[in-house]
Amino acid sequence: MLLDAISKAGTIALGGHVRPDGDCAGSCMGLYNYVRENFPEKEIDVYLEELPNTLKFMKNTDKIRHEVTEEKTYDLFIALDCGDMGRLGFSAVLFKKAAVRFCVDHHVSNQSFADQNYIMPDASSTSELIYDLLDYGKMSVETAECLYTGMVHDTGVFRYSCTHPSTMRAAAALMEKEIDFTKIITETFDEKTYAQNQVLGRALLESFLFMDGRCIVSYVTKEEMDFYQVKAKHLDGIVSQLKLTKGIDVAIFMYELEHGTFKVSLRSSEKIDVSVVASYFGGGGHARAAGFSMTATPHDIINNLARRLELQFNSGSEAE
Repeated sequence: MLLDAISKAGTIALGGHVRPDGDCAGSCMGLYNYVRENFPEKEIDVYLEELPNTLKFMKNTDKIRHEVTEEKTYDLFIALDCGDMGRLGFSAVLFKKAAVRFCVDHHVSNQSFADQNYIMPDASSTSELIYDLLDYGKMSVETAECLYTGMVHDTGVFRYSCTHPSTMRAAAALMEKEIDFTKIITETFDEKTYAQNQVLGRALLESFLFMDGRCIVSYVTKEEMDFYQVKAKHLDGIVSQLKLTKGIDVAIFMYELEHGTFKVSLRSSEKIDVSVVASYFGGGGHARAAGFSMTATPHDIINNLARRLELQFNSGSEAE
């Protein structure tokens, strides 16, 4: 399916969601390297916002285009790990103009916005889907490193409920390519800078419970981020750390994107589908991990969330 589309195209563009995480970067760079190695006659470009430094070890990240310098028309644009066209950010203009548009994604909120769509909401990650769609025998070590990185990040090192037997089989196959899996996990997932630990400590210290102790929330403002000299890409993992609090069904972490606008990340137990909550506020994601943006004070955001979460708690199923 995907390889057929690639074989028919002369010029190809890849794009992922804004503020790329490990799965977005891993799936994009894994596919980029695979095409360059197995289809050398193809012209291929990858468009992503700046990656966290921990992900720049992947081969050819120096080839990533961080802006559209010319609005060229590609034969094929492949959107990866992206629930809707708006999430492509600056590369959406190229997606719109492409002759053929393809999407590979695992977000349950994806509305199949491309011409051809490969959407598998039950998959652990888009990187696992790319693994399934490519020819394993033609994967290089570098491609395997990228896809393994993506799977590690979206499964929380294979701890989250999205991890399936197929995920572990794919990970094992990638390990057989002799990737340095220990280094990937340690240096891209576990290790944090001193500044990141300071922000994490502050977020944990200032967190509070609500809804009878079933939810925990914390947030950092732009002023606080500037004080610690961290950016949005350095805040990965805080919401997951909050979720580890015993007895919690929903963890919420918010950070300020610009004055008055907050990015809200949600994590939940199996009792709550946070993708329903996020979708109500114009966002999306997965049943256990979702997010959205809202222009309001943290207090108002929490009040709005509480009403939607209460519906989830009361119904035990998706709120209408």
